[in-house]
Amino acid sequence: MTESNHKPRHTQSMQAVLLHIRDCLEPHTPTGKIVRGGPIPGEPGHALTDPLAHKQQLASLRSVLDGMHPADIARILAALPVAQRLQVWGMVKSAHGGAILVALPDAVREPVIANMDHQELVAAAIQLDVDQIAVLASALPQRVLRDVFKSLTIENRERLRAIMSYDKHSVGALMDFNMITIRDDVSLEVVSRYLRRFDALPDHTDQIFVVDRDDRLTGVLPLDRVIIHGPDVIVGAIMLTNMTRLHHEEQADQVVQAFHRYNLVSAAVVDEDGKLVGRVTVRAALEHARAVSANGLRTQAGLLKEEDIFATVWKSAKNRWVWLALNLCAAFFVSRVIGNFTGTIERFVALATLMPIVAGIAGHSANQTAAAIRSLTQDQFSRENTTRLLYKELALGGLNGLVWGGAAGLFAYSLYHNVTLGLVMMAAMLLSLLAGALFGLLIPMAMHKLGRDPATGSDVLLSAIIHGGGFFIFLGLATIFLIH
Repeated sequence: MTESNHKPRHTQSMQAVLLHIRDCLEPHTPTGKIVRGGPIPGEPGHALTDPLAHKQQLASLRSVLDGMHPADIARILAALPVAQRLQVWGMVKSAHGGAILVALPDAVREPVIANMDHQELVAAAIQLDVDQIAVLASALPQRVLRDVFKSLTIENRERLRAIMSYDKHSVGALMDFNMITIRDDVSLEVVSRYLRRFDALPDHTDQIFVVDRDDRLTGVLPLDRVIIHGPDVIVGAIMLTNMTRLHHEEQADQVVQAFHRYNLVSAAVVDEDGKLVGRVTVRAALEHARAVSANGLRTQAGLLKEEDIFATVWKSAKNRWVWLALNLCAAFFVSRVIGNFTGTIERFVALATLMPIVAGIAGHSANQTAAAIRSLTQDQFSRENTTRLLYKELALGGLNGLVWGGAAGLFAYSLYHNVTLGLVMMAAMLLSLLAGALFGLLIPMAMHKLGRDPATGSDVLLSAIIHGGGFFIFLGLATIFLIH
């Protein structure tokens, strides 16, 4: 446990702290001139800021920052404009720079690292545990990473190589090596003496891992059993053998489900031979779940990666262009579908006012189906479940089509007093909702089959297919029954 873990946590809004920090920074330009509410430089009455007041403000700011947890400082940095962010970073990087870098969002971390020199980066990285260094590894220059490797012990070098070799979506990428192991033939008195040798236990230590002489995991000893039972009790007599084991090459999503299902704080990670290679903590599981959720939201919003709110317009634009281009292609496709029915729309203008209803409802229904599919866990994807889901979604689409299609048909009839138009509206809604249910199921399932995130690209494809299909069905039926 590092010293930073003893810092106070700010569980409420950071707004007051942020305002204080801005008050300490905003009155001063890099040259120390008054810029807020003061005279204009070069005009009568302009003066340099009082050096004593400036020092007092900076001392107050340092005092506030020194008492903050690195995770809270990271939140502050992310909320500051770039210039102020770098100014605050200059005050905190020497003490807890590494821990703060790990806690920063990727979009904020990259420019901060770009403004650090080689020695500063090495000094920040060597403060960290191996698993934390692995988090920063992809953002560090190769020269820095080489020097960090040289500073590690041989054992930690191998551990770092092992973590970096795993796929980022695997259990191995989430594990850490700060754990306590014992043998099953020792007494609790020996265990207690061994624990007292530590200055502090590793974070999230709720159990001790029991291994044999070949480092194979044989059980776990919860800490509460060390306290409850007498000192002469042997570990093997009270240890748990029916514990959760994670394999280092499993998908990380399985970890999140296991921690949620079994209410875990930590879990052992083993290799093919059953040897203990590390552990995963609830912190790592939550961070992975948050990252997956944030990535899904960004994908649905059409962002390639996380975006800093203070990034330049050009950088933000490049982050959004790909998905805007894909949506533009989808819009062109839909416009060509409508273009094929120009004659029908000209002869029956009422169709133009009703088209968006059909496509909009069908698109929303398809998105509901797709969202339900994306929420499925890995082990719920099977042929039997897919067939059952297909029948269910088609039945649901048919039911919704009859109910809401009938309502839409009555609405069309009440507006234009045309029975055939009302029936066309109802039929188009029914067929479009069936198509929405079908493609809302098939597209995410196809993404999963290809090993892709079901959320990636689904919205664009659904938009093109369902909107284009909805317009085609409605205008096609109208051409057949209203025009011919």
